[in-house]
Amino acid sequence: MTAPTSRGRFVWHQLNTPDATAAQAFYADVCAWGSETWQPDPSQPPYHMWKGSGAAHSGVMEMPPGSKDPAHWLGYISTPDVDATVATAKARGGALLFGPVDLPMVGRFAVMADPDGAMFAPFTPSQEMPPTAPGVGDFSWFELGTRDIDKALAFYGELFGWTKGDSMDMGPNGIYQFFNRDGEMMGGMYQVSDSGPMAMPPSWVHYVTVSDLGAAVGRVKANGGNVFVETDIPGGRIAMCTDPQGAMFALHWAAPA
Repeated sequence: MTAPTSRGRFVWHQLNTPDATAAQAFYADVCAWGSETWQPDPSQPPYHMWKGSGAAHSGVMEMPPGSKDPAHWLGYISTPDVDATVATAKARGGALLFGPVDLPMVGRFAVMADPDGAMFAPFTPSQEMPPTAPGVGDFSWFELGTRDIDKALAFYGELFGWTKGDSMDMGPNGIYQFFNRDGEMMGGMYQVSDSGPMAMPPSWVHYVTVSDLGAAVGRVKANGGNVFVETDIPGGRIAMCTDPQGAMFALHWAAPA
C-alpha cells in the first residue's frame, strides 16, 4: 500500500507497440531519452526502460504478433489499493480490460477503460515513488479527450482525488478544462466527438518536455513520425505527434520564466 502522497500521480508510462526495437531508436532520438534494461529473471526477456532528467519513467512492450490493438501509450496512475479502485471504476461505468495482477518487486496493476473508452492503468507500487520536478525529457502534462468533460471529472475525481480547475475557451473547439491534484494543475480535458473537427476516439495523450520544440519536431519527421498539430499555447508551444507505428504522444516546450 502506498502513502497518500502518491495517490493520483502518473508514476509510469508504457508504450505498447508492434516494433519495440524501432520504438527504442525513435524515442531515444526524438526525446533525447537515456535507457536502462531491467531483467530480474534471466529466463524472461529483458524490459527496456527510458529515462529523462532523472530516474526511469517509462518502458516499451512489444505486442504479440497478430494483435489487433493499435500502438498506444498507457499511463499508470498511483492508487493505495488497486482492487478498490477497480471496483469503484466498474461501479461508475468503467471497464476492466486486464488484471488486477501482481508484478514481483514492482507492484499491482490493472488496465481499464473509462466510461468513454479511454485507457488507463491504476497501479499500486510496491515501494513509494517520490514526486520529482519534471525536467527536460520527462512527462509533464496529461490530457484527456473525452465525450463528456463533467462526467470524466467526476469519474477520475472519485478514483484519484483530482479536482476541477480553471478553464479556457478554445472558440469553435469548445472548452479546455484544467484539472488539479492537491491544488496544483496537472492536466487538461477537452471534448471530442464522432464527427466534425474534433472527431477522434476518447484517449489520453502524454506530453514530454523538450528544450527545443522545432528541433524535436524535425527529429520526429526525420525518423518517420508525423506531426499533425504544432501551435503556441500560453507560456510555450506544443506539437501533437504520432510515432512510426501510430502511437500518439505530444511534445511541450515551456518559455523561460
